[in-house]
Amino acid sequence: MKKFASTGLMLAAMLFGAVSCNQKEGAVEEAQETNEQKFEDTAVEETKDDVSEFMTKAASGGMMEVQLGQLAQENAASQEVKDFGKMMVDDHTKANEELKALAAQKNITLPDSMGQEQMDHVQELQGKTGAEFDQAYMSLMVEDHQEDIDLFKEAAQDLEDPDVKAFASKTVPVLQHHLERAQAVNDVVDNNQ
Repeated sequence: MKKFASTGLMLAAMLFGAVSCNQKEGAVEEAQETNEQKFEDTAVEETKDDVSEFMTKAASGGMMEVQLGQLAQENAASQEVKDFGKMMVDDHTKANEELKALAAQKNITLPDSMGQEQMDHVQELQGKTGAEFDQAYMSLMVEDHQEDIDLFKEAAQDLEDPDVKAFASKTVPVLQHHLERAQAVNDVVDNNQ
């Protein structure tokens, strides 16, 4: 009886742990799992997994850029930061729409919301306004665009799907322009502190 009770407790703890992990799993991981299941045991499984990983990460990052750009237009003190935020909304909205169309064409499920890391960035910046927002936002934009460029360059070089590769290649120069602009605005914000 004692052994049965301890086994039952262990099973309950494992189930609780599994449920807790699933609740923490982000939208990006859920979309990737959906895509993996779609293409499991098919001839294109490996190619589609790579495409799925890139596209789901790009979608999450794009959603964050738009949301933070909107926030910048509302919470920033500097007109340059507000203008940068508008550029993020305009350019990333366009890229997000292209990505959605490409995903539909490739039968890739995109996340319906940002991943946890991106949500954390949004939550962190939501509580800031004025000069404090400007500094935190522009610092994040420099760091984030460096990571985005690496992600898109790798996809442009390594992915086997020619359409997704072309999308990534076409987007790299836009991201590089964003990085250069982010660095310039960040310098201005830092000098005004």
